[in-house]
Amino acid sequence: MVEITESAQEYLRDLLSKQDGSHVGIRVFIADPGTPMAETCIAYCRTGEEQSDDIRVDYPHFPAWIDANSERFLEDALVDYAEDRMGGQLTIKAPNAKVPNVSEDSPLEDRINYLLHSQVNPSLASHGGMVSLVEVVEESVAVLQFGGGCQGCGMVDMTLKDGVEKTLLEQLPELTAVRDVTDHSITENAYF
Repeated sequence: MVEITESAQEYLRDLLSKQDGSHVGIRVFIADPGTPMAETCIAYCRTGEEQSDDIRVDYPHFPAWIDANSERFLEDALVDYAEDRMGGQLTIKAPNAKVPNVSEDSPLEDRINYLLHSQVNPSLASHGGMVSLVEVVEESVAVLQFGGGCQGCGMVDMTLKDGVEKTLLEQLPELTAVRDVTDHSITENAYF
């Protein structure tokens, strides 16, 4: 799980003491876990803002909630604080954050992100494009957003149907459909 050094705990305790209310802790999670775009995050978390499946860890001066979906990617993670001439810096090292750790038991969102980043985006990158998951809505519909050269491209419908949707539906049978929410009227960077 996440190791928070004593210096980092002191730094976080000081930050949290400046927040309104006495019941403020931190929440540790990874955005886009298991993908090249993974980002380890620490956010303020007031009591009641944590997710129902978060894992609570009590430190001497504050509680921390670890996102359950991020837990396996946070193995061997270290949060440290080091003082320097500029004051100091909080660092988060999570060596497993970008490592694909996706199985059939992983949440559907993680499996979609893994396929997008490992199979779909490398192809779209040749045109300066990319696609990301916005959310999974009712009836297992993946809502996607295109960016870069794909935003405003005249071939995006073909890319969506013959490429992205086909890949996702073939490899994730529980997924029922794919929906694009990109505003394609913006054509500044579109690939033609």
